[in-house]
Amino acid sequence: MKIIIDAMGGDNAPGAMVEGAVIAAESLNANIVLVGKGEEILKSLRNLKIGDLPSGIEIADAPDVISMRDDPTAAIRSMKNSSMVVALNMLKDGGGDALLSAGSTGALLAGSTLILRRISGVRRAALAPIMPAAFSNAILIDCGANVDCSPEMLRQFAYMGGLYAKLVLGKSYPRIGLLNNGTEEGKGPELQRDTYRLLEEDDKNGKINFVGNIEARDIFDGAIDVIVSDGFSGNILLKTIEGMGMFTLKTLKSLLTGSKKVALAGLMLKDSFAEFKRDVDYTETGGAVLLGVTKPVIKAHGSSNGNAAFNAIRQAVTCARSGYVDAIAEMLRNRPNPDNFTNSESTTGD
Repeated sequence: MKIIIDAMGGDNAPGAMVEGAVIAAESLNANIVLVGKGEEILKSLRNLKIGDLPSGIEIADAPDVISMRDDPTAAIRSMKNSSMVVALNMLKDGGGDALLSAGSTGALLAGSTLILRRISGVRRAALAPIMPAAFSNAILIDCGANVDCSPEMLRQFAYMGGLYAKLVLGKSYPRIGLLNNGTEEGKGPELQRDTYRLLEEDDKNGKINFVGNIEARDIFDGAIDVIVSDGFSGNILLKTIEGMGMFTLKTLKSLLTGSKKVALAGLMLKDSFAEFKRDVDYTETGGAVLLGVTKPVIKAHGSSNGNAAFNAIRQAVTCARSGYVDAIAEMLRNRPNPDNFTNSESTTGD
């Protein structure tokens, strides 16, 4: 298993990606290719007190970097020696099994579409991050790749998200909900109403397990596995959850250091608070998978630290081993009867 990393992408590059790669090479039995400015990558290794290149890690030199200010499509087409373009071409040519980048989301979307190409039959690729929920995780699709969507696009997101939830998250019969401003049938704007009818029809025909509309406040109770949304609404939901998670952690930290008495109580609950932090901290959940392209691509958070990079690498390994790309391609070839998605013998999402 070989994971290609755009080492120069993200606010903390290349240090965060290098740190995550070192941990991953030691613990995940995976080979890592760090793509980027070779000397800066080696400097990051030295900062970790590592002199020689660790076993399982190699460097592919790429002198240029696509910045957040660059036009995504123009940069992909013109900056052939950038770390992202070199990494994408390496993945396309079979030089690895999956790719990870914390760089420009727009450039990664454009590059994945132009270089790797979409799976035949996929209308639009979509970003699908992991969302925290009680007892298990869910995925949100889409979280920002497609601001304007059609009902058929959202329908396809439901199928792709369901396959990912089944093969990667281990949900035997994924429960799919449509993000809306109410649970009743007929709620929301035209896009959501039309999508509801499509998904309801597919549910009646036994193709998917559609549980209806779902409100944002209900996604944390563990009753849903796939949250289907247009990219605009999904991005607002994702950023709100991230912000609320950071606010909650800061507030708890402030409360627990307010006095010696409270600090002592906090010390007694240290393990419980650590578990809570893992549940709400984005650095623990990996990145957002780009569903719909011909190879596994993971978009890590732009401010990823070493821990976030490691968890995103772990996610990339899981994705590559799951075979979800081939499953999506097979499902689309078999439509409108994607039997490889449904499992009529199971009625739970666990």
